[in-house]
Amino acid sequence: MNIKSIFSSQGLVGDVLGGLSSMLVALPAAIAFGLVIYAPLGSAYTSFGALAGILGTIALGLITSLIGGTAGLISAPCAPAAAVLAAFVANIVKTEGIAPELVSAYLAIVILFAGLLQTLFSVLGGGKFIKYIPYSVVTGYLSGVGILIFLGQLPKLLGVPKEKILNALISPTMWNYPGLTVGAVTMATMFLAPRFIKKIPGAILALIMGMLTYGILTIWLPSLRTLENNGLVVGLIQIGESASIFSLALNSFNKLQLIQLNHLPILASTALTLAVLLSIDTLKTCVVLDVLTRSRHNSNRELFGQGIGNLAASILFGMPGAGTSGATLVNINSGGKAPRAGFFLGIFSLISFYAFLSYIAWVPVAALAGILIVIAFRMIDFKSFHLATQRSTIFDFSVILAVIITALVTNLIAAAGVGVALSILLFVRDQIHGTIIRRKSFGNAMFSKKQRSSDEFKMLHEKGDCTAIFELQGSLFFGTTDQFYSEIRPIIPKVKYVILDFDRVRSVDYTACNILKQIATQIEEGGGIFILSSIPEKKPGRQNVQRYFKEVGPFHDIKKKLEFATLDEALESVEDLILKEVGLITLETVLDLSEIKVFKTADGAIVDALKSVMREVHYNDGEKIFNSGDQSDEIYFIRHGNVRIQLLLPDGGLHSLSTFKKGDFFGDMSFLDHAVRSANAVASGDVSLYVLSRAEFDKCVAQRKDIAAVLFEGLSKAISHRLRQNNIELRSLRL
Repeated sequence: MNIKSIFSSQGLVGDVLGGLSSMLVALPAAIAFGLVIYAPLGSAYTSFGALAGILGTIALGLITSLIGGTAGLISAPCAPAAAVLAAFVANIVKTEGIAPELVSAYLAIVILFAGLLQTLFSVLGGGKFIKYIPYSVVTGYLSGVGILIFLGQLPKLLGVPKEKILNALISPTMWNYPGLTVGAVTMATMFLAPRFIKKIPGAILALIMGMLTYGILTIWLPSLRTLENNGLVVGLIQIGESASIFSLALNSFNKLQLIQLNHLPILASTALTLAVLLSIDTLKTCVVLDVLTRSRHNSNRELFGQGIGNLAASILFGMPGAGTSGATLVNINSGGKAPRAGFFLGIFSLISFYAFLSYIAWVPVAALAGILIVIAFRMIDFKSFHLATQRSTIFDFSVILAVIITALVTNLIAAAGVGVALSILLFVRDQIHGTIIRRKSFGNAMFSKKQRSSDEFKMLHEKGDCTAIFELQGSLFFGTTDQFYSEIRPIIPKVKYVILDFDRVRSVDYTACNILKQIATQIEEGGGIFILSSIPEKKPGRQNVQRYFKEVGPFHDIKKKLEFATLDEALESVEDLILKEVGLITLETVLDLSEIKVFKTADGAIVDALKSVMREVHYNDGEKIFNSGDQSDEIYFIRHGNVRIQLLLPDGGLHSLSTFKKGDFFGDMSFLDHAVRSANAVASGDVSLYVLSRAEFDKCVAQRKDIAAVLFEGLSKAISHRLRQNNIELRSLRL
């Protein structure tokens, strides 16, 4: 998005109103989230939290929308960021002994790293992968964040120190009732207002009612009318002599030199957690937004924009954020449709910073706590509890519960680690429950596309059970290889040929290579032949398995091993080996026309008449005989060699339809209906053919009528045999 598009008149009013409305929602929430982050440092740092929330909103609004480009998306400080950074602050202060005045510098480094990681995710195309983190892990994490925010805000709502909250829960005399009253009114308004007032965001009405309640209480409680020593309000925000946000940032940069390098591991781990969470939160909102706007966001571009926005927030020592659903929905409902609505949010936040900074001091802490408690309540996925009642979903519930418990007992960073580990377990579970064997067949039920005589076909029926065909699919890795080995092992001693087809395999790992080596060794030791087909090369979304096999070398020591480009070629080769063993395939000779199946029982005079109008042609291995779309009326009779018929696919690839051998014919469709060729014909080895055109055939028929009867009867019988053979194979595929 360029500057010109920001001020384009088309839809400008709606985007301005959307930016204003979303600012009214995002800014109070950002201030509240900022207080959460600095809460472990005590009330003396409340104003630091409020300022961080404001500066983060400004940075994200002005930068992210210009780069991310998702229509209608609003980026602002959010609850996951607040929870992660609050846990980080508590940890470095209590465990690492960092001085409170240096916390802002440590936060800036974490946010900087998180922004860099988000931009790295986008460059590496991670936008499409982050979305695939299991929903149960995300639900558990967000529910854990919600519970932590609730527990963190409860002391502020009751007006008691955090360390005394347990005693306060059973002793109402400890409660600060003015603050509790403000918080209760705020929460009630936020819950009930949307039912009656649709046009004004609930968070705004709640904050207004909370401040109004506080104002009414000052009538009877004069001590609430001053900012000094008043723990119920945010208090004065210390910004120094200059109100410039850049001056604030420059003053804070002096603290960066005091950061200790031995703390880099915890900084990096927190940044990674933060980057992944903010990315998930953003992309989840983008998916919802796509449905509402009937558009499609660019995940990687949006991640890049979010990363740059968070980099800007770190430079201003503000709070990081993500694409937030609440402010985004308010923006859409207010007329904001273009990315520039987020830019206007940043502008209005900047104006508010200069115009209303002094008034923010009077915002009641209990009102912000009430807003956060409602947000936290809505983050907890209560519907997930029904998963515990179903046997099929109990594991998913266990994952959610494990992440929540880890977040509560330890910290959110550990919960993120548990979530990643459980994501792997969920993936392994799904892979193990599914089979990597798409279909298992034997050679007497599955045949190559090479045309066979009745005798050959009968023999393949009798001897075909010595061939086992395994069509594999999915990922062959440590979680699925045992299942595969258990299924194939009992069959190895019973067969001579084992074909493994990799056409639908996405990836393999080192464990799979070792299992395949064991299988190949057992087949060889048993006197069998190990056969591979359709090993994938480099394709989009798939591993280059062929290269991986060459590098790992699992089959280097296997002598009785064959490899083919397609399953059909593998089947054809095995069938030929079986037929050679029983003597049905002999040395190659060149057939005369009278030896072609169609003409074997024909009168010699008829054969001679047809042979006189035929051409004899020869093709070398791989030569095209005709192409799909060619105009022709010729039929071909094979004297020597094999011919493959290939169908041209829409993506430019080829699919083998059939292979015709010596004594067969092909090209009969165009010969009969005069239409263009529907497939390619390619010589497989050296090929010799008789070629008969329909025009020459019609001339022969005009002189001798019985020629037509002989040819068409022969063609009909051969085509009938082919159809019966296809029926047998189709029946086996349904089993």
